[in-house]
Parts: sequence; structure tokens; C-alpha cells
Amino acid sequence: MKNAIDFRNAFFDNLYDIAIKNKEVVFITSDMPAESLVKYNKDFPDRFINSRVAEQNTVSVAAGLALSGKKVFIYGMLPFVTMRCYEQIKVDICSMNLPVTLIGLGAGLSFDVDGPTAHGVIDIAIMRSLPEMTILNPSDPITASAFAETAYSSCTPTYIRLHKGRTPSIYDNATDFSDGFSILKNGDDLCIITTGVMLHTALRIRDELKRYSLDAGVIDLYQLKPIKEDLFLKALTNHKKIVTIEEHSLIGGLGSIISEIITDNQRPISLKRIALKDEQCFHYGKREWLREVYKVDADSIVKQIIAWEKK
Repeated sequence: MKNAIDFRNAFFDNLYDIAIKNKEVVFITSDMPAESLVKYNKDFPDRFINSRVAEQNTVSVAAGLALSGKKVFIYGMLPFVTMRCYEQIKVDICSMNLPVTLIGLGAGLSFDVDGPTAHGVIDIAIMRSLPEMTILNPSDPITASAFAETAYSSCTPTYIRLHKGRTPSIYDNATDFSDGFSILKNGDDLCIITTGVMLHTALRIRDELKRYSLDAGVIDLYQLKPIKEDLFLKALTNHKKIVTIEEHSLIGGLGSIISEIITDNQRPISLKRIALKDEQCFHYGKREWLREVYKVDADSIVKQIIAWEKK
């Protein structure tokens, strides 16, 4: 893939630069590698800890380090960083509102052939239930890099979902991500709201919908919590139809977030949620094939949008 960059390298390269200037940065990995971590470990061995496969203990260690004034980053496979450690995150980090950043690798179906235990498809639902938690979901290497700085600057718990793999950049380095979302395309007929790496699919879907004389806008919601509701609602002002697409369970993810915002603010907007069905993902296979199976690939989504438009 031309000009594609690994999300991990984009994030950790920027974190390395931050660590050069800020000696309070401590990095803990649960036996998860990354190319960019090699130089971090080499140059900051006293600020690099491999806790091995002991994620729950890792969270408690991170809490202790944070209480001593350190800026701690935890890195591991997404399901293990979130679901396995949920109680420790809630009690040890969030209850004391500590500035610990959790980095989960493998958003959505990133770990495709590794099967259901490796899929990150319900984490948004559980992590957004924690009152103190900020959730960031980068959609390209530029956002991944920028969120290293965002997390470092935060004084509260932060969770970052990293896509496992390479993609081209959509944004440029001068982009301001402080609003929590970006309007990439305007459209007269409907608006597609997406998050994470599914943004690339959303842009392809927009082009395909033109063949059906449908003009779709595209919004990338990369900060899933907290959301600047007044600003976000302003972006939805001219839209009467919204489609959310995500590589996450239909329960508690992006579609739920948008539904709550629309309902709580009594906006007269029709909403179509497209996501993984409320069922276990027991299939094994490459990511594109899995997307086809679960009807979240570009072709399947286009068909669902067309059918919804005809009602």
C-alpha cells in the first residue's frame, strides 16, 4: 500500500519525541512488540517496563507510578487491555482520575485470523461507561501520531484504540483535532458518520453512492468521549438523514453514541446504524472476508443504505 504507515509506529515515534523532553514518561508493555519501541527501550531503559502477560497487574502498577507523578502509557492487545482489566481500570485508575493512557492494539477485526478472543469489537461499549475516561479512535497515521500528544497533555484517564496495520494518511500534520471530529465531505442527501479505520471505507462508500445519485457527507468522529455536543450538533444542523458505520458491535458503539445525542437533544433526524450484529464473531479469516461475512464491507453497506433510502 503506497505511502502507508503503521499506526503503532506513528504513535510511538511521537511518544518517543515526547519522552526525550519529558523524563516523567513511563511506558509499560504487556509483552507486545512494535518497531518504534526498540529505540524507546534502548534509550530509556529505566522508563520502559515489560510486565509480560499480566495485564491486570500492569494497570495497578501504572496507577502506583501515576500517583508518584509519572505519566504512564500502557500498551497491549486491545481485548486484554480493556476487558481483562476492566475492574482494575475502574478502581485503580478511574476512581482516582489518574492520568494513565491505555493503548489497545487491534481495533475492530484487526487481528482477523487470530479469532474471537483477539477481536476488539465491544470495547467502546464498556470503556465509555467509565465516567472519567476519554476515548480516542485514530483513523489514520496522522491522527495516531497526534493523539500521543493529546494523551500526554491529558490530566485524566485516556483510552486509545489503535488499528493493527498500515493505511495511507487522510489528514495532514497541520490539522487541528481539538474539536473531536472533522467534516471531510459535505452532502445534500445524507451524512455518513464513522470512526477509526472505517473512515477509509466511508470515503469509498461516498464515491459509490454517487452512482445512485446520492450525495453523502462524511464526518470522522475520532474522539468518542467526551463529545463537544453543541459543536457536534451544529455540524448536523442541515442533515435529516444519518448513517453510522463502524467495525464494532451495534450495542454501545458509535451508533449508540449518535442515537443518544440525537434523542437527548430531540433532533428530527432519521438514523441508520450499520455495525456488527449483536452476536459472537466466531468466524476465522482475513479482515476483508470477515467484513463481508458481517456485512460491514463497502458493497454491503452501500446496499443497506440504498435499501434504507427506498423505504
